[in-house]
Amino acid sequence: MNKALDETLSIKIAESIKSKANQPFENAYRAALATKGAIYVQGFLAVAEKPYQPIEHGWIELGNVSDNEPNVSIIDPTLPYLHKSPQELWYFAAQSLNIKQLKALIEESKEDYPEDDPLPIYGDAPYEYYGDVMLGGQEYLAAYQAAEAKCRELKEFNPENN
Repeated sequence: MNKALDETLSIKIAESIKSKANQPFENAYRAALATKGAIYVQGFLAVAEKPYQPIEHGWIELGNVSDNEPNVSIIDPTLPYLHKSPQELWYFAAQSLNIKQLKALIEESKEDYPEDDPLPIYGDAPYEYYGDVMLGGQEYLAAYQAAEAKCRELKEFNPENN
């Protein structure tokens, strides 16, 4: 499946929801609610710059089927604040939720943990370690490891930036 970052739509949606810097999960949540057919996604971002570490991130995906071939676009409402071109960003999905699932989990989280921010959503225990933190299940660990491998590759490819 081909997933490419749609820069134009990312910026358009960021403007329409009035996205904010350093709030990728909230931005993705608001974008998902405002965009027909959107899937809310949490995972990791690998960026072609120091410190070459995976960044926990949220975005949405939009798909269509043409010629029986699924084509999914990544829409990142935080893109304007990343100051990077699409060619410098790699997305690694850990969890995808449709709007119905997303709303239900947000409501449940608000009821069960009213003092905590409901985003990001980590799913059910048992949780795995990624980096120094224990959050998310096995799919989070797999996404983190894939993003970490990409970061190592980027670091090796750009030795002048190390």
